[in-house]
Amino acid sequence: MKRLLIALSIIICQLSFSSTGAQAQTQVSGYAPGVTPDGATFFLPKTAIRIIVLAEKTTYTPGEYAAYAQRFLRLNNVSTEACESHRVISVSQTAVGIADTTKAYSVKFNPKTAAINVALAQDGTLLAINGQGEEQTLPKPFQPAQKTSLPDPHRFQNQEILAAGSLAKMAQLTAEEIYDLRENRSLLIKGQADFMPQDGQQMKLMLEQLDTQDRALTSMFSGTTVSDTTEYVFFVIPDKNIDGQTLFRFSRHFGMVDADDLSGVPYTITVTDLNSVPKAVPTGKKKKAENGLYYNVPGRLRSIISQGMAIVSQEEMPAAQFGNVELLIGDLFNKHYGTRLWLDPVTGAINKLEAEQPK
Repeated sequence: MKRLLIALSIIICQLSFSSTGAQAQTQVSGYAPGVTPDGATFFLPKTAIRIIVLAEKTTYTPGEYAAYAQRFLRLNNVSTEACESHRVISVSQTAVGIADTTKAYSVKFNPKTAAINVALAQDGTLLAINGQGEEQTLPKPFQPAQKTSLPDPHRFQNQEILAAGSLAKMAQLTAEEIYDLRENRSLLIKGQADFMPQDGQQMKLMLEQLDTQDRALTSMFSGTTVSDTTEYVFFVIPDKNIDGQTLFRFSRHFGMVDADDLSGVPYTITVTDLNSVPKAVPTGKKKKAENGLYYNVPGRLRSIISQGMAIVSQEEMPAAQFGNVELLIGDLFNKHYGTRLWLDPVTGAINKLEAEQPK
């Protein structure tokens, strides 16, 4: 976080003040690019919709003996062709704040003003006056679970299997080895094995080893299936209502594709201004805006993400751009009040305002 700490004594020494600035107020004016005012320049935020899509890719690789899966192991519907499929696991959305460059203001300090400690976010949005500002917390990036892969099944094939003269014979002998492993496991559990373990820990290790060998050799018939999950992040910044705009396209065969790629089905987004805040009516009294501090009074929006007729995600959230910008009177920042102000980093609304009555 950028911290702009300006000591009052430094302000008095380095900044010159006009005679009209004798009022104990914080002056705020519109910021013109390229102009450096005597104070701090900040932005108010606008609301963006952060959309997280989790998509899963499943890859199937047939085993060497896939053609003999039904004959020797009674495994039905085992494919001999490799394939890849994709699916959307989840779609979620949250509100985040970004700097609104159309709402840029400059705070000018007067000697008698208490607003000398301005906290800014990294993007220049105002977080706090005379307080410790807190930036917004974004969700942590998705971390896929650690994969556990099967060992090479050829390690568990004996010399007789490896010396077989045909693939069919190798498949037959491998199936017989699998049945032997399962029989040994059953005898071990029943306590009828020739070599029984001495304690529970040894029993557990022996069962795990038998299971590992069984799964590895069986995969030579049933094949292997591997799933990978990928996170995709989209941002939508609505300045007005959005009606069924294509957010992304997703293909069962190719996964995430471009928005104009017709091989994927469209996922659309609809954003509606809920008009929760009455629109500001211009009064023509612009002089009052010369003193004080601007903040947002956010409205609310409803965001719906759909795939066809099905709604996959629906949220209501605050929206700074669907509300108004108001002015906090500069008198509050008179030294006598000891005013401290905290703004919401997502909406720019007042989170907390503390002031003391002068004695």
